[in-house]
Amino acid sequence: MDIHMDELLQATIDEGGSDLHVRAYVPPTLRVHGELLPLADEPLSEDDTLALCKEIATDEQMAEVEKNGGADFALAHPDGTRFRVSIFKERKRYGAVLRQIPNTLMSLEKLGLPPVVKELLWKPRGLILVTGPTGSGKSTTLASMLDVINHERSVHIITIEDPIEFYHTSAKSLITQREVGDDVPSFAEAIRRALRQDPDVILVGEMRDLETIGAAITAAETGHLVFGTLHTTGAAETVDRIVDAFPTNQQEQVRTQLAAGLQAVISQVLLPKLDENGEVHGRIAAFEIMTSTDAIKSRIRDNKTNMIKSDLQTGAKFGMMTLDACLLGHYKNGLISYEELITKAQDPDSVVQKLKEDMEEE
Repeated sequence: MDIHMDELLQATIDEGGSDLHVRAYVPPTLRVHGELLPLADEPLSEDDTLALCKEIATDEQMAEVEKNGGADFALAHPDGTRFRVSIFKERKRYGAVLRQIPNTLMSLEKLGLPPVVKELLWKPRGLILVTGPTGSGKSTTLASMLDVINHERSVHIITIEDPIEFYHTSAKSLITQREVGDDVPSFAEAIRRALRQDPDVILVGEMRDLETIGAAITAAETGHLVFGTLHTTGAAETVDRIVDAFPTNQQEQVRTQLAAGLQAVISQVLLPKLDENGEVHGRIAAFEIMTSTDAIKSRIRDNKTNMIKSDLQTGAKFGMMTLDACLLGHYKNGLISYEELITKAQDPDSVVQKLKEDMEEE
């Protein structure tokens, strides 16, 4: 097939695609509003996919794919639109997924985040986690939060990312962006070095191993505001995942550190958004928000994370919200379908029961 990557990237931009998939024996495919959409009738050959990958990757990046089975990097389109690229091998063939990074950052209000989240950005220290599955918009949420700090606080922000997605320009704050692989060897090493660089705020793009998690907790303890991401859904699961990453003999100490240092867990999922005609148009985020209260601290310290959910349900005055309550609100406002409500809910039976009760009251 005579097709070039710049044509595919332009189509991704024109169609408002979030991701472009390139692999052998299927046509180039876009993800638009959560749905997969082929860009052509004709499938790509193995030679096509290799040629398309070589158009955007350096020789070093292609060598990394050969050696490690994959390479991740950022790419800029001539019009300034940026993409996060993942080139990989599957069944000895080359493939790639390119995610479009939004050009403009949305405000926290536009993202649907409640006022309590903005208040968190003024904390002098502690750990704020944004969690959710891959593709749930965590990077966008974090970038928007850092943008608020950058424009409203006079602090030094260090971001550690792999790769750098959103480029920030220093405004009221001074912002330093470091890329793992190019600027520093690993997340954990970058955090340790960051502590010698007079930071106030540190963003850890991914807390993917014990060393990085430990370094992030230490940074939060020593008087820095630390943002991090995890691929977990829900506050209780996030706390458990962090504690379970440590050896058994350290877990009690980690629970004590988290109880003292964890400021908030914001979990999110992205859903197809319905317009007034019930047609899918764009996407909308649903959030679960846990903020640190005395009750939450004692749950974490005493290893009673199973009770966090009831604290979220009763913690509205502290800005807390369960994912199911957020989903229910979206459904009642006609923003998501019933199917999305049920499949994304953490407790579908309770959601159905609540809907019944609300209908009876009306």
